[in-house]
Amino acid sequence: MLDPRVMDPTQELISRDDYTVEDLDQIVEVMEAMRRWRTVERKLNDASRQYMQLGENDMRAVRYMIAMQRNGTLATPSDVARHLGITTASVSKMVDRLVAGNHVERLPHPQDRRSTALQVTEETQAIARQSVGHNHALRFHAIGSLSADERTAVIKFFDAFAATGEPGAQ
Repeated sequence: MLDPRVMDPTQELISRDDYTVEDLDQIVEVMEAMRRWRTVERKLNDASRQYMQLGENDMRAVRYMIAMQRNGTLATPSDVARHLGITTASVSKMVDRLVAGNHVERLPHPQDRRSTALQVTEETQAIARQSVGHNHALRFHAIGSLSADERTAVIKFFDAFAATGEPGAQ
């Protein structure tokens, strides 16, 4: 239950003085919708990772490498490390797992012979396209069905919501 009238009846955390009952009902409805989305998103991500036998960072790395490939560039281990915010040593271990799982191939870098390029296998790309790509397309069309003003409101909401997780947020 995400209703502050139940969770915070003394208004210690959330003052409700400026909200009507209808406002509160709608705010709770938005919070519940977000909870439903997080639950579905978690299930989708877990199912994709489990099907592909990948960890969370592995999946993020594969998505990044696929995006790079689709834009005509092969990622390097350093690129992946920067993208994920982890060390190159961690990426090296990850790439070893991805290669062993036949998800990624190491290739000589086409422009820099001293460097290694990473290429996602066709099979892994196809699996990602079927699972992750299909769901992404559905979400894209759901957002596309909104008016420009509605999308602006959603962007404003998500930006404000993301800011609540920043250090020092009040």
